Amino acid sequence: MPESEKYSKQEAVIQLIVFRLGEEEYGIRIEQVKEVTITPEIARMPKTPPFVKGIANLRGDIIAVIDLEERFQLRPAGEELPAVTYTLAIEAKDYTIGIMVREVPQPLSIPVSIIEKAPEFIQDLNIHDKYIEGIAKIEDRIIVVLDMLKLLTPGEIMQLQSKGESSAAAARTKA
Repeated sequence: MPESEKYSKQEAVIQLIVFRLGEEEYGIRIEQVKEVTITPEIARMPKTPPFVKGIANLRGDIIAVIDLEERFQLRPAGEELPAVTYTLAIEAKDYTIGIMVREVPQPLSIPVSIIEKAPEFIQDLNIHDKYIEGIAKIEDRIIVVLDMLKLLTPGEIMQLQSKGESSAAAARTKA
């Protein structure tokens, strides 16, 4: 029986896009994901944090691409990203960013009731973010559910927006 059919029909179900960072599984609500694509060519940007890989042209939109493994310090020491990575385009009200992941993200439907609030001490460690929506336990899997709209600090958003917009404006003036 498929995972999604084990739960009662009345129960509220959410759809996640699940991907791996380091050895762990993470999920994002599907409505926060605009699209998933093979990572396009990335242009490095000066004076950005190391987890910001640069900017990319995604179907005519210039977006900042960030590496969550690096942001969360989850990449095993000395391990490089594979030659082909995937990017999830995350659309917020004021910006679109790309999240780089190493494997093809998978959709998963789960009942809202199995998402438990993250332990308080974990939320305290992420004082300014609160980007962990909860923890979903499904059989022997643990999936950390992220709220992507709370992932970046306001300062980081401003930094990425100004870089993306200025480079997009520069590209238009060259054409």
